Amino acid sequence: MNEVSSFRLYVLRALYLFIVAGLCLLVWPGIIHESQHWEFMEGTVSCMLAAFSLLCALGLRYPLQMLPILLWEALWKTIWLSIVALPQILSGHIDAPQMSAIVNCSFVVLVYLTMPWRYVYKHYVLKSADPWSPPFSGRTVEAAQ
Repeated sequence: MNEVSSFRLYVLRALYLFIVAGLCLLVWPGIIHESQHWEFMEGTVSCMLAAFSLLCALGLRYPLQMLPILLWEALWKTIWLSIVALPQILSGHIDAPQMSAIVNCSFVVLVYLTMPWRYVYKHYVLKSADPWSPPFSGRTVEAAQ
């Protein structure tokens, strides 16, 4: 029996496609056409988003294996919304660029809705960790040579 339904896999692929398409429209033109001069942080963020879009493209083929990239996305956006954006909202000190970032980060709700949480729990919480070293084979290093 499949752990994740075909429907859920298609929903995950749709999310990966949505991310890839959005970043192809918003980020990749600036990456491809280097005529734009970026400040340090703007260039860093754009390059990170470009790499993220490439990993999400890989998620179209391997939706479950690429779940960690979606988990990373959900975590950083949730943390940012909680400790950066929320205090600004509560204090009433929001400008247009901050509001744009808040709106963009709010799309994280799509990740939470599409994530196969039982699969994540089973494979990332309950599953035994990989060993820190290879299992002992009973042979010494000298005998192997």
